Amino acid sequence: MKIEFQRKIDRVVGKALCRLLSLFPGKKEKAGITPPSPKILVILLSEMGSLVLAHPMFTFLKEKHPGAEIFVLVFKKNRECLETLKLVPERNILTVHGDSLTALLKDSIRFILKMRKEKIDVVIDCELFSRISSIYAFLTGAGVRVGFHPHTQEGLYRGDFINRPVLYNPYRHISRQFVTLATAMENGNGFPVVKRNVDEDVFCIPTLNPNADQQKDLKIRLKSDFPETVGKELVLLYPGGGLLPIRAWPLNNYCTIAMNLITKGYVVGIIGMKEDTPLAEVISSRCQSQYCIDLTGYTRTIMELITLFHIASLLITNDGGPGHFASLTPIPSIIFFGPETPALYAPLDEKAVTFYVSLPCSPCLTAYNHRNSPCDGNNVCLQAIGPEEVFKKACELLKIDTISSIIL
Repeated sequence: MKIEFQRKIDRVVGKALCRLLSLFPGKKEKAGITPPSPKILVILLSEMGSLVLAHPMFTFLKEKHPGAEIFVLVFKKNRECLETLKLVPERNILTVHGDSLTALLKDSIRFILKMRKEKIDVVIDCELFSRISSIYAFLTGAGVRVGFHPHTQEGLYRGDFINRPVLYNPYRHISRQFVTLATAMENGNGFPVVKRNVDEDVFCIPTLNPNADQQKDLKIRLKSDFPETVGKELVLLYPGGGLLPIRAWPLNNYCTIAMNLITKGYVVGIIGMKEDTPLAEVISSRCQSQYCIDLTGYTRTIMELITLFHIASLLITNDGGPGHFASLTPIPSIIFFGPETPALYAPLDEKAVTFYVSLPCSPCLTAYNHRNSPCDGNNVCLQAIGPEEVFKKACELLKIDTISSIIL
């Protein structure tokens, strides 16, 4: 389904269903005490990067509830990411198909029936604006339903049946808010729940290390397919915007960065999905160099992408999944923000460098507008980030001298 159609369905149908379910008797009853070994369902339908940022929450749940059985619901396209992160057993990964309305309805019925059969005790709904996740939480029959709630704020209406409501805080990193949701399942006193600070030491994520054979196999593939990479360091660029093109730094700037890196003796690899190939073709055309290679669609799995990050020297990327996957590896990264803010969505990674120009309208993609920017594609906040300053930072991270001028 196209994102505009998803927004419309959620706004019209989702809001109506939330109001209808809010009329059910007992929907405002306070949740009881969570059992010692609960069955917990975590709903995290959104982008793959959010799954990485949710890692501290899963660590918290396992430490506080070692006997718990944890299930996770994601869109089918995000299943591989969850399998790679190994946050829960594969048998406990549940999916719904988000590409068509018919498939979504069928999968939703199947999922709800399975959860009612499992007798889920707790649902932790991590979605900010999607109403379908709130509806799922209610229909599972779980006694404890944790989720973001507006309280006295306007907007973000997702029904009145969340009995452990957590105040969404647009000034607090989303990884910390996810842990707050997990904390709320233990605390049923007062609304909003959770008025204490959460532990600082849970906010770290592990490094995923491909084995020696995986790295060797990918190096052999690269050498065979791109012999020009032999003996040279590789810098990766991700120019795609994914579902939200407004998050993309101008393509001309990527061309400039690529040309300058090539003059410094680096091979530049353009990564992304297969549908990002036209972007790679534009950059390659501008560079006119064998040292600019098209790697869009080249990695067949997320683990292969992570392996590629272990091989490369630097990643320059728009806000999105690649920057968060890079945080699981030793590679340093440069990440562009603007329509969204690093204060909420920066990777949990000291190696990551974020560029962000805070205009009066930034950030414009929020939980209050269903990530539907009023800028109509004119992302001046990203256009204000010049290639000169980015290339200077890239040289620092690569430990090379900055050139005195930039190729335009």
